[in-house]
Amino acid sequence: MASGTQGTNGTQRNETRREDSGRPVTNGSAGATATDTGRGTGTGAGTGDIGAGAGTDVSAVTSTDADAVAVAKAAAPASGETVRVDSWIWSVRLVKTRAMGATACRGGHVRVNGERVKPAYAVRVGDEVRLRHAERERVVVVKRVIRKRVGATVAAECYVDNSPPPPPREAVAPAGIRDRGTGRPTKRDRRELERLRGLNSPDSGPKTP
Repeated sequence: MASGTQGTNGTQRNETRREDSGRPVTNGSAGATATDTGRGTGTGAGTGDIGAGAGTDVSAVTSTDADAVAVAKAAAPASGETVRVDSWIWSVRLVKTRAMGATACRGGHVRVNGERVKPAYAVRVGDEVRLRHAERERVVVVKRVIRKRVGATVAAECYVDNSPPPPPREAVAPAGIRDRGTGRPTKRDRRELERLRGLNSPDSGPKTP
């Protein structure tokens, strides 16, 4: 009887061990499933954030353009009012001052549709304005006529820029620059400075009668 009981107890213990051994497997599967579910949720959230960020950037650009157009419309002249060409090229920041615009017109440096114009010429939408100023030629087509000076972003909405690229700047090494604290230059230093500046050329010397 004792042996039978032991056998029965041994069978029950084996079954218990099998159940115990099976539990971790079940828990592990659930954990893996939960982990996969968490990963999927995290990926989806990340994708949503990226999409939201991209949408915000696009809307910001759109709002900026809309603001620039609104400011340009506010700077437009009243109905039936004309705008002088010297005032327009100043308003869209092609020249720094209105006086510079008038001077450029009087000097023949401003052309509208290929013809030289006076400062009082009334500019219209669609006109091609050519301006030569500060050693550069600007070619723009009028998109909006404004009578007030605006910022650079708003000014860019008022014309189509067909200007050629600016000429490259010549790289000129500075001549005659001394370090601070070295004191006044000696006669030898002055001769070297004059030689670097090109003042000691054969034609610059004193002429004898």
